[in-house]
Amino acid sequence: MEDLSLHILDIAENAITAGATRINIRIVEDLDANLFLMEISDNGRGMDKEMYEHACDPFYTTRTTRKVGLGIPLLAQAARDCRGDIKIKTEKGKEILRQLVMKSDVLIIDEIGYTPIDRKEANLFFNLISEVYERSSVVITSNKDFEEWAEMMGDQIMTTAMLDRLLHHAQVFSLSGDSYRIQHRKEE
Repeated sequence: MEDLSLHILDIAENAITAGATRINIRIVEDLDANLFLMEISDNGRGMDKEMYEHACDPFYTTRTTRKVGLGIPLLAQAARDCRGDIKIKTEKGKEILRQLVMKSDVLIIDEIGYTPIDRKEANLFFNLISEVYERSSVVITSNKDFEEWAEMMGDQIMTTAMLDRLLHHAQVFSLSGDSYRIQHRKEE
């Protein structure tokens, strides 16, 4: 989400530079359809035909401070990375609308428990797992055994309910031995 928030900020700054006095940001999450929709519209100057045709090109910009324009191209790449797309509706001197649709079928959480988890984070994690349960595939890596998760999360009952959801349709792989990084370091 941090990346998306930075893209939104970049687009909002560009809109202000283009004279916008109103910026609307609409975000819709459809969990049943596994879709994320974001619309950003503003009442700035809009784009002329040439700018519109190059809007997703990172090496095209009207800025004078740098030779790259990364706002829309990076947002478009984020959409493509999630099997989505971006659409832009604009005319010179008129409102501009950017629509982003993203879809993801897998949630990857790497190294849960690697750093300490406070109670609020544990509750958010539980809510996330509850939301995606039987809707998306989940891959989790951890250096903690399941028996240690209650201590890590700070609540035995919540942890049991979360593990029940995680393990219901799960395939668990336990790995032992040296890590991939250490093994390759020895070979160098």
